[in-house]
Amino acid sequence: MKNIPISALIGLFFTALYFLGAIFAPLLAPFGVGEIVGDVWEPSSAEYLLGTDNIGRDLLSRMIYGGRTTIFIATAATVLSFTLGSILGFFAAVAGGWVDQALSRFVDLVMSIPTLIFALVVLSVAPVTIPMLIIVMGLLDATRVYRLARAVAVDIEVMDYVEAARLRGEKTVWIIFREILPNALSPLIAEMGLRFIFAVLFVSTLSFLGLGVQPPEADWGGIVKENKEGIVYGIPAALIPAFAIATLAISVNLVADWVLNRTTSLKGGRG
Repeated sequence: MKNIPISALIGLFFTALYFLGAIFAPLLAPFGVGEIVGDVWEPSSAEYLLGTDNIGRDLLSRMIYGGRTTIFIATAATVLSFTLGSILGFFAAVAGGWVDQALSRFVDLVMSIPTLIFALVVLSVAPVTIPMLIIVMGLLDATRVYRLARAVAVDIEVMDYVEAARLRGEKTVWIIFREILPNALSPLIAEMGLRFIFAVLFVSTLSFLGLGVQPPEADWGGIVKENKEGIVYGIPAALIPAFAIATLAISVNLVADWVLNRTTSLKGGRG
């Protein structure tokens, strides 16, 4: 703990707080996610710590369950995007030739379409479910990961130890996972934090626009949408989830920066 900077400790604390809240949401939430317990937009009290929302549901319970949904979708989409994007990026760099050109031009084509517009078009014709949100977000974000993974792998692929592995007769899969991946961890870990933040913001945006998590399920973007009219009357119900999104984004970024500094000394790939 002595070697961890205070900024990283703050990031770790709030990140752990949000993730633990998401994991233990049913135990922490005082009421059900859709349970109407009071009047519309009641102020904070001993019974309702954050007050109630636009139809009288406990806002604290909605925030806890909403955090669970938001973090789960963002985490799953990030894992999918990094698994797919990294493997394809490494494979394109190692294979080269027409394989590299075909994959790269396809990724360029997908990236030429604005991500939000692409997602809105897909979700307007596909069933809006949590698995569909994860798949759409993961596939769209995989293009960004692919570009980074390929760029890093191209530099690593020309190193002597990779050439030595080829001369030993090692297969492409072995070279990717034993030589390239360990040496590409540093930028990928830093990018993972940024991609997770982007996923949180993206799913919140989709929910705010009505094509994300559907009622009665809760997520932070949906809570902002449900309570946005209250801002005119000085009711902070819509600002609370916005604050949660901001603090989670900052916290994860602080942790990602610290991990990046810790992993920049990674050398070699034959452990």
